[in-house]
Amino acid sequence: MMTLSFKDQTFIITGAGGGIGHAYSIFFASRGANVVVNDLSREAAQKVVDEITKAGGKAVADTHSVTDGEGIVKTALDTYGKVHVLINNAGLLRDKSFKNMTDAEWDLVISVHMTGAFSCSKAVWPHFRAQKYGRIINTASAAGLYGNLGQANYSAAKMGLVAFTKTLAIEGAKYNIRASCIAPMAASAMTETIMPPEMLKHLNPSFIAPLIAVLTHPEGPNASGSVFEAGAGWMGEIRWERSKGAVFKTDETFTPSAVKEKWHEVTSFDKAEYPKAMGDTDMMGVLKLSKTLPPNKQSDKPVRFDGKVTIVTGAGGGLGRAYALMFGKLGGAVVVNDVNEQAAQKVVNEIKTAGGKAIAVACSVEEGQKIAQTALDAFGRIDVLIANAGILRDKSFTAMSQREWDDVIKVHLKGTYACAKAVWPTFQKQRYGRIVTTASQVGIYGNFGQANYSAAKAAILGLTRTLAIEGARYGIICNTLAPSAGTAMTSTVWPAEMVQMFKPDFIAPVVGYLVSEDNTDTTGCLFEVFGGCATQTRWQRAGGHGFPSNKTLTPEDVFSKWKVITNFDDGRATHPTSTQEAIQQIVDNFNNTADSGSNASGDDSDPEIVKEAKKVVSDPSEYTYTERDVILYNLGIGATAEELKWTFEGDDEFQALPTFGVIPGFASGFGMSLDWLPNYNPAKLLHGEQYLSIKAPIPTSGKLVSSTRLLEALDKGKHAALTTVTETKDTNSGKVIFETQSTVIIRGSGGFDGQTKGKDRGAATAANTPPKRQPDAIIEEKTSPDQAALYRLSGDYNPLHIQPEFAAIGGFDRPILHGLCFFGFSGKHVFKEFGQYKDIKGRFAGSVYPGETLITEMWKEGDKVIFQTKVKERGTTVLSAGGATLVDDGNLKAKL
Repeated sequence: MMTLSFKDQTFIITGAGGGIGHAYSIFFASRGANVVVNDLSREAAQKVVDEITKAGGKAVADTHSVTDGEGIVKTALDTYGKVHVLINNAGLLRDKSFKNMTDAEWDLVISVHMTGAFSCSKAVWPHFRAQKYGRIINTASAAGLYGNLGQANYSAAKMGLVAFTKTLAIEGAKYNIRASCIAPMAASAMTETIMPPEMLKHLNPSFIAPLIAVLTHPEGPNASGSVFEAGAGWMGEIRWERSKGAVFKTDETFTPSAVKEKWHEVTSFDKAEYPKAMGDTDMMGVLKLSKTLPPNKQSDKPVRFDGKVTIVTGAGGGLGRAYALMFGKLGGAVVVNDVNEQAAQKVVNEIKTAGGKAIAVACSVEEGQKIAQTALDAFGRIDVLIANAGILRDKSFTAMSQREWDDVIKVHLKGTYACAKAVWPTFQKQRYGRIVTTASQVGIYGNFGQANYSAAKAAILGLTRTLAIEGARYGIICNTLAPSAGTAMTSTVWPAEMVQMFKPDFIAPVVGYLVSEDNTDTTGCLFEVFGGCATQTRWQRAGGHGFPSNKTLTPEDVFSKWKVITNFDDGRATHPTSTQEAIQQIVDNFNNTADSGSNASGDDSDPEIVKEAKKVVSDPSEYTYTERDVILYNLGIGATAEELKWTFEGDDEFQALPTFGVIPGFASGFGMSLDWLPNYNPAKLLHGEQYLSIKAPIPTSGKLVSSTRLLEALDKGKHAALTTVTETKDTNSGKVIFETQSTVIIRGSGGFDGQTKGKDRGAATAANTPPKRQPDAIIEEKTSPDQAALYRLSGDYNPLHIQPEFAAIGGFDRPILHGLCFFGFSGKHVFKEFGQYKDIKGRFAGSVYPGETLITEMWKEGDKVIFQTKVKERGTTVLSAGGATLVDDGNLKAKL
């Protein structure tokens, strides 16, 4: 394609004094654009301008605050006469745990990110409309999409910009105004405070600008309303995926107990949908179907709230009233909050008349402390918060005032923050709490005339996901509901018939289950509920494309791979649910380098340093074990007391599960010295792939000896990829029992002039790409909450798998399973379904938390089983490129 030019177009780039904004400014100026370099620091902004003008470009500095969008736009118009593109990039961090976050830290982050984007977008909007052309880029973050520890304010602000973008896209369509949103990962003054230097080296801001160029060019693809993640040369689109859900009969049998009974249907994505707009939901069809259903089946143990105290905000009518009456009916005490004292007291009287306990508190939701204190004074405890209060101030974006923006953000977002903040210390102290916050389909998909409301509702989702992460260790469960019901608020925008048909009573049972003691697993999730139907909504991420991380990236490169970047149907799509998972695909691209130089030819020459390292064989490592150790390992990968051949030494078929082979030689690998690597740091080592070959029947007790040597050392520029091979023999017979190959990535240890391409080692390096058909077999198995503690008894005592504080240092909100543990689960699933295999291999693609459910999908291709393993709750792949070569003669049965 032709080179993308931006000649004579004027770009406003906020926060452009450094980091990504600086990279944008330099790039677009180099492509002919006039650039308004906005930054609060005049010195920083002018330095960028000088850099541009010295290179022959055009730029002007601007130092207005982003909350003064009119001032920034005036600079553009006074200097260049027009404005064509706005990149809302300015931002700051004020990270704190939610408990310790101050109102000032909250307000500042919301102001800069959200109000700043509103102000600047509002200022350019009339000019874009008049010229029937404009492009807006808003900047989100993985923290906004998935939540992140210590970033409640930032997560809220960044997620808010996603729905704000979608609404701008809807309103701007008829004027050729496009708005897109990106969640970039790049080095900047802001990320320097939270990311290690070795990671920042790979996150060059110049990798983001080419994506922005494609999104903002007049001839670029129309991605208005779309959201993209990008970093280190990788980029991909994300979209909403919604479960088919469960439909309930909307009568008196629609209770929290009924919801509990069908919860597995609510959260099943077997027949997922991909709505893009509110109109993609057939609410009337669902309501009609619910009327035809039989009475709802109830769970064996009814869901109740005896002894529990629930705060419901905005409870003087509508949804809040329905919630309050339900909790009172089910034995709970209710704190009924509303700004209207008469309305609140009326609901209290209804609850008391029905035999329940309740108290009214009339105040704004911004007075969260007052509401919480009322609950404590009246009932001595708080167990549940339903943050439901809200207002509408609908206007087209052209007509929306700053006051209308501020009021909606204040009531919805600041009110939710204030109430959650007020109950948080109580919840932490009692190590129990339940929160449901209120979003809206408008906050998921955007909607005309509701830029303020959509932003506020999406921001609540970002806040809630961070609360779920921070609350997990304290037994605090937090979820977000997007309800559609007839209320005083929706009556201003819905037809009267719909208001009557979609009763708030059809929403309350789902809320009841989510905040009950019966819900112990579902947290950080989003649910859409309407007309008796409950569905879960999550992100789906395209497989995307990774460009070489050591080569200059151009917009033309991005454009050439656009269909790949936006393809959700090629079998590579994933479902990240955490910032850590989202980052992993970007981190993986660190090693994607363009071949150059003599070592790229793939010849057999190793530098002397590698040749010497390959000569070293570790000291023999002995492993003596009994049947007890075999049982312990089998239990560690999910064997049960009913499976006697794996858990009872007296069973005629007693045996070790095949992946036991990774255990005897585990210690041997640690005997290998890697000090020859440049900048070697064991803390920067990541386990990439594991291969196991079973050479002989596995003894159920005995004495084995293992030795390890370096098999392959690849130089990936910034990193090293090392493969070691361990041979394990029976001490008495000398027979080889196992061979394992382990590939590890050592960050920051490249640059030793080694080979860049590895050899084909058969099954150990096979790609094992899943066929494009339904799996031949699927096994689903829930791990135990104690799984990590049990598995570590087989030999690896890394505190990452048991100690919360150590896990937190690694970026995890709780201890994770050992990779070889869920490797063992996967191997067991293959064994159960297809029988014994002679080798097995897998690539570690994500983390698993104890208690999560593993799903192994398997395809039989000749004598090979290709498999991958996912976490059901998060929909993310944790073991990929899996393959096992089957045996058919039974000679390797795991029995002595």
